This record gives sequence, C-alpha cells and structure tokens, in this order.
Amino acid sequence: MKERLWTKSFIMLMVGNLFVFMSFQMLIPTLPPYIKSIGASGVEIGLVTALFSIGAVLIRPFIGYMLEYKQRKSLVLIGAIILLIITILYPLSRIVLIFLFIRFVHGLAWGWSTTVNGTAAVDVIPFSRLGEGMGYFGLSTTIGFIIAPSLGIFLYNVTSFTNLIVISGILGFISVVLLALVSYRTPEAVLQTKKENLKFSYLGSLVEKSSWYPSLITLIICLGYGSVSTFIVIFGEERGIDQIFLFYIFNAIISTLARPFAGKLFDEKGPIGMVYFCILATFVGLWVLSYAQTNLMIAIAGGLFGLGFGCALPTLQSWTLSMTPENRRGVANGMFFSSLDLGIGLSGIIFGTIAQFTDTANLFRISSLFLIIAIVLTMIEVRKKRVAPKERIVS
Repeated sequence: MKERLWTKSFIMLMVGNLFVFMSFQMLIPTLPPYIKSIGASGVEIGLVTALFSIGAVLIRPFIGYMLEYKQRKSLVLIGAIILLIITILYPLSRIVLIFLFIRFVHGLAWGWSTTVNGTAAVDVIPFSRLGEGMGYFGLSTTIGFIIAPSLGIFLYNVTSFTNLIVISGILGFISVVLLALVSYRTPEAVLQTKKENLKFSYLGSLVEKSSWYPSLITLIICLGYGSVSTFIVIFGEERGIDQIFLFYIFNAIISTLARPFAGKLFDEKGPIGMVYFCILATFVGLWVLSYAQTNLMIAIAGGLFGLGFGCALPTLQSWTLSMTPENRRGVANGMFFSSLDLGIGLSGIIFGTIAQFTDTANLFRISSLFLIIAIVLTMIEVRKKRVAPKERIVS
C-alpha cells in the first residue's frame, strides 16, 4: 500500500509556496521599467537582475548549513516574512542606489526561501513517492512562473506601481499564513545534530559531494535553456510572430500534465531514463523553435519544452535529493537552485555576446550543444557506475 502523499501539510506547503512565487514573480517584469522611471541608467537597470542573482547564490550555502541542525518551521517562516517586508519597501526607494541595495537583499531572501521551502517539501513527502511528490510540488513554481509575470505587467499598465506592490504584498501575507499552518517534519538526523559539532565551510555548504552530478547537469541544460528565456521575444519580433505567448501557454499546459507521470516514472524506474528523455525533448524543442515561422510551430515548440525542460527540473531535483543524506538535503537543495540560477544567468551573458555575430535562430541551435554535452556526460557517468541503482538511493 502506497504511503499517503496528499496530507494537509503537503497541500498547505505547496499552496503557500505558490503564493510565494506569485508574489515574487509579479515584480520580475515590472521592476526594470520602474527603476528606469526614477532615473536609472542602462547599466543600473541590468544590475536589477545581476544583484538579485548574486544575492540568491551567495546566501544558499549558509542556509544549507543551517538546515543541517535547525528545525524547518522557523526557517520557512523567516524567509517568507523577509520576502514580504522587502516587497513592501520597494515604493519607498526613490533613490536608485537604495533600490539596488533592496534588490540585493531581496535576492538573499529569495535564495533563503526557495532553499528551505524545497527542503521542507522533501521532508514532508513520503520517500517512496519522492519523485511524484516533487513533481506536484514543482507545479507551484511553474504556475507562479507562468501566471504572475503576465498579471504583474497587466497591473503595472492599468494602475500604479504602489498598487501593484500592495497586491504582491497581500499574496505574500497569504503565503506566510499558509506556511504557518503546515506541520513540518524535521528529520531525526537533523534533530540530533548540534551546531557546535558542525564546522562551517562555504564550499562544503555550496556543494554536496554525494549528489553534485545531477546539479551539474541542471547547470548545463540551463545554459541551453537560458538562450530561450532571454531571446524568445526578440525572436518573435524578427520572425513577425505576433502570438509568442503561445510558447509559454503550451509550455505550462504540457508541463502541468506531464509532471505527475514523470514523477511516478522516477519513483518506479529511477532517474536515468527520464533524464535522457527530458534532455532529448528539450533538444528537439530548441530546433523546432529555431525554424518556427508560424504560431502553430511556436505552440509545438512550447509543448516540447514543457515535456522536456519542464519535467527535467523536478526530475533532476528529485535525483539530487534522493542521493543525499537527510541532514544534508538543505545543502543539496541550495546547490540545485544555485545551479539553476547560475546556468540561466551565465547563458544570458554567453549568448548576449554571441548575438552580436549571428541571428537569434542560430543562437537557439548553438545552445542545443549544451544539451548534447549533458547527454554525453550522463552516459559517461552511467558507464563509470557512479549513478546508484534505484535500490541504493539514500533514504
């Protein structure tokens, strides 16, 4: 008989995480035009993203270390509350340098929250249903990524920035309430660990040796995907495609439908087959997108990305966490999210440079090389027998 997945705590945690992402993602497309309106230069507008990413990556090793000995509830609530406070401060920052400092702190809070929320989810989910559970939990991030930016743009256009912040703050407050109602489970190994017995190492809390490989693959495929997230709107303008949003819609629909099945296959068959399939689907999606001339082709490419990249992330996260001892899951979760952030961030720099010498369609084809690299490295890893068979996964 299967262990119960849909507990009150799991549902509350998943919905609370959804509101965290909704509150945060509403601001992503609206902060650059706002800071421009208060006199920011082009470089300063670029720092809105750069400082945030730096903050998120810098904080995660410290959070991973704290998750080795601290109970989950306090860490989850601290992260959600700080995110709420930072959100409320944005309209008060009419000076560019203060705004950028707040953005950096926002990155710290985001790195904190994503790491502890994901770790808390792993602790609540029955280990025998980890892949399935993380697939469902990942939907809270996917839905937030898809819905919130569009909602933020709409509100920014029809009302004031202050009102946008108010609505974002309300969503953040709801997330705090929901996350406070969760009955968290802290692993026994963590409860028995005393801080004084731990020696903090930044590198040791940045990288978890037992499960570094899936996070490396995450970094590599995000290097490939980053070209899409950076240039797809420009690509649509170049090709005269007026409904580029279809890419995101079909990405979300297919990802939402496929993730539960992908999670079940992970639990039953292990990660390797799913990783191969997801990378290949993303590879095909990149090439279909590069040749797209119509809205139909854009929709098909979006569906392939939903099936590939949309299912790859929860699969790789589950793989990372399944190889990690309970007391080190916070470190592993931070490592996974840092790989994701670094991959997409570095991709923007790499392909932004290459874009000066070629068109956007060729950028997508060039970025597909990273997916080939990911497949080759996985094949090498399997042949070296470093990937544990399913029965040897850490519980």
